[in-house]
Amino acid sequence: MGNDWTKDFGFAREEIFRSEETLRTIRHIRASWGGEPEFLWEKFPDYAVFRRQDNAKWYAVILTVQAGKLGLADEGRTEILDIRADAETMARSLDFEHYFPGYHMNKRTWLTVRLDGSVPFGEIAPLIARSYELAGKK
Repeated sequence: MGNDWTKDFGFAREEIFRSEETLRTIRHIRASWGGEPEFLWEKFPDYAVFRRQDNAKWYAVILTVQAGKLGLADEGRTEILDIRADAETMARSLDFEHYFPGYHMNKRTWLTVRLDGSVPFGEIAPLIARSYELAGKK
């Protein structure tokens, strides 16, 4: 990947997302399911939704939020990923440091993951795949 973020992502890196993990997540989603981020809210230009193409259900949302909104002592903003999760994954993952109940989502069925490099992408990728599967269920 080159340095032309606008060409690679359709937007300038500095305009919306800054975390390399966020950009890696977007690349992974594109390569795996052909998804493109949808920016649905003018008030929240740094909230990007990914939907399944077959049923339009959301399976991933990338957001930029104040770290304190997650209960973190950090100041400033952080990029997060909201994904669908089953009860077993929720019980196993929640640590309130890297994994949280879904931010602005159903806290029983959505999981929030920090995209600041503190969670290895090898853990994130299968969670996204499972979220994609869960969004396919009726």
